[in-house]
Amino acid sequence: MRLFARAGGPLRGAIRPPGDKSISHRALLFGALARGETEIEGLLEGADVLATARALRALGAEISGGAGRVWKVRAPKTWRSPPEPLDFGNSGTGARLTMGAVAGRLCTARFIGDASLSTRPMARVLDPLARMGANTQAGPGGRLPVMISGTAAPTPIKHESAIASAQVKSAVLLCGLHGDGWSEVIEPTPSRDHTERMVRAFGAEVETGPSGDGRWRAALHGPARLQGRRITVPADPSSAAFAAAAAALVEGSALTLEQVCLNPQRIGFFHAMQAMGADLSLEAQGDTGGGEPIGTIHIRAGAGLRAITPDPAGIAAFIDEVPILSVLAAFASGETRITGAGDLRHKESDRIAMTLAGLRACGVEAQELPDGLLIQGQGPRGVRGGAEIQTHGDHRIAMSFLVLGLAAQAPVEVDQADMIATSFPDFAGFMQSLGADIGSA
Repeated sequence: MRLFARAGGPLRGAIRPPGDKSISHRALLFGALARGETEIEGLLEGADVLATARALRALGAEISGGAGRVWKVRAPKTWRSPPEPLDFGNSGTGARLTMGAVAGRLCTARFIGDASLSTRPMARVLDPLARMGANTQAGPGGRLPVMISGTAAPTPIKHESAIASAQVKSAVLLCGLHGDGWSEVIEPTPSRDHTERMVRAFGAEVETGPSGDGRWRAALHGPARLQGRRITVPADPSSAAFAAAAAALVEGSALTLEQVCLNPQRIGFFHAMQAMGADLSLEAQGDTGGGEPIGTIHIRAGAGLRAITPDPAGIAAFIDEVPILSVLAAFASGETRITGAGDLRHKESDRIAMTLAGLRACGVEAQELPDGLLIQGQGPRGVRGGAEIQTHGDHRIAMSFLVLGLAAQAPVEVDQADMIATSFPDFAGFMQSLGADIGSA
């Protein structure tokens, strides 16, 4: 399916974006590892999360829910070795976190994915899991397909990660649930802490804080006995980013985005918007059963945006939002320099290269850096648009350039849109309900 977006009237309304994808994966996983029943309200029913649910059922968990109902999860007495491969489609988070869980259980599973996921590196997850006692085998280049035979007694380790990666950290901590002692991960800067927050809410002993040498430490003490509980999944800030960016760009817009996760490790994009001069405010309103702060985001279109140079040390807090930040930079005044985003080379696509190609196709002067982008802002109404964007199956590239089309001089079309459902089911309908002119090409 192809979609187009073109300039139209203002975006207005108060709406809750879909549930957070990262938290949804973890809620299912911890429910499948805990005693008793876990109830999950607001689970994102996108393709990526549903792939994790299918994999956990194949491993023996009892999981029911769907169509907006509360999901219920019960752990199996013993995890089983599924006869068929666990197919995670496009979901790197689901695959890598489930690898950590399987590595700490006495079972064997084969992991596969779609063409995009099969190009993404897995060795940085598999190496620490092997040190913990799991038997791991990967395809050429340390990629999928992957076979893991877990251990009933994981060896606690201290893993020093060269990059801040919530997926690597989470895999180690998930495996360490059944170890005897502290499983530790040391990162150069803090990565997303959804795993630490949620596993603590389920009853595990977790420590986080500076490591003493300028880095960050996250550690879990095993064996941990998790207890099922009720979890409310907040709205996804990565999904909210697209509506927020569109409201900042389209003249006359005023949006309220409700029940959004305001985890400090996830709202760097909104702080970047504020630094660019966007009329945006965050209103905290409590937390969820999984330890996540939630609140409301208010955005109004303003007089214009200015270029920024984000601190590369803070890019991890909004690594998934770099493509949509680049779209904002295209409409700003001045030169925006984004660095520290090298991990984007290994997402669903090479997002640095894909963002650059899309910007240039829309008439924006931009330059590729080894770990980021240099973007010459064209001003509030200065982006030409009028291009067909090659998304290479990447949902965030597709959504980012549809947002660009809402403020460009000429419509923008994306060559593939079906994969948007991996993270944002009915994105087009969501944006249309706010007044955006997005439709099938």
